[in-house]
Amino acid sequence: MSHYCDLAPGHPFHGPYHDVEYGFPVDDDQALFERLVLEINQAGLSWLTVLKKRDAFRLAFEDFHIDRIADYEEDDRQRLLSNAGIIRNRLKVDAVIHNAGVVQSLRREHGSFKAWLDQYHPLPHADWVKLFRKTFRFTGPEIVGEFLMSTGYLPGAHRDDCPVHARILTASPAWLST
Repeated sequence: MSHYCDLAPGHPFHGPYHDVEYGFPVDDDQALFERLVLEINQAGLSWLTVLKKRDAFRLAFEDFHIDRIADYEEDDRQRLLSNAGIIRNRLKVDAVIHNAGVVQSLRREHGSFKAWLDQYHPLPHADWVKLFRKTFRFTGPEIVGEFLMSTGYLPGAHRDDCPVHARILTASPAWLST
């Protein structure tokens, strides 16, 4: 069975993501939201497709500025759906806009998106999926699992013998404290 740690090193897109982002704890709400948006858009597609379009996503979604996206209206939705640089799926675009509003609510209620995640950590994967489905749109088991693994809430992003795994351990991911 192939693992991301086998595929990513030296790859122009997978390599940098694998080496400095995947599995490391994320403290910034905007960065957490970006990761959620990217995972939602990966559904049904390859991660490489999403990574290749990442800069276009950043541009289209104003660097994942949560408050701006939450205020998007129909003209913004149409702009996004006509943008060939991103994944033009109405359900995914609608989910991003809706979920930005959800993150705003989480920030009001809990102080931050990260604080909300921390409040529920640790949960088994199945319970995380239930919580995300109750809270967000377009978040099934794969999306939730990858989001949580990629942001340090669930283990498994790297093989134990991967050099990046050792660096992640020194960054104290949330899963390490469970």
